[in-house]
Amino acid sequence: MSRIGKQPIPVPQDVKVTIEADRVIVEGKAGKLVQRYEPEYVSVQMTDGTLVVTRKGDEKEFKARHGLYRALLANMVKGVQQPYTKVLQLVGLGYRAKLQGKELVLEIGFHDPVIYKLPDNVKAEVKDQTEIILTSPDKQLVGEVAAEIRSLRKPEPYKGTGIRYKDEQIRRKEGKLAGSAGAAGGAKAG
Repeated sequence: MSRIGKQPIPVPQDVKVTIEADRVIVEGKAGKLVQRYEPEYVSVQMTDGTLVVTRKGDEKEFKARHGLYRALLANMVKGVQQPYTKVLQLVGLGYRAKLQGKELVLEIGFHDPVIYKLPDNVKAEVKDQTEIILTSPDKQLVGEVAAEIRSLRKPEPYKGTGIRYKDEQIRRKEGKLAGSAGAAGGAKAG
């Protein structure tokens, strides 16, 4: 039995779970999420305030989906109670962000500002023009949006400028050294 898949998911009183033929709907104070599942591989039941995922066979495909759907449903139950958060920092001279409705306007060293349209289920907050806080009840969506924004200007290893996650450590590289001993010795030999 899968170590992750066999664990029941406790559902708090303020979270409403609806199980349909091939999808699970989870509603809470932070929002509403829908997850499709494959009923030919797993079954989902609600018993005594817990959500239980059981697999219908012992082949590899059944085992893989058992843990997957249990983890996805657990993330949904947690997300509708307390939304997931990702924090991005803009590092660089003149780098700044501002929010205009559902669009994030980023000045990140290009000629024109970059405009990123936020999905409906993701909220953004800009602090000090250099810190972007993304929140959503959907763990996968908030991570995907943060990765897309980061990919607009990845952290550069020489100066350390770019868009990075708040706790991300950037491995810095040493630049070329002008007038090093190896170059000077080669010039005298010729």
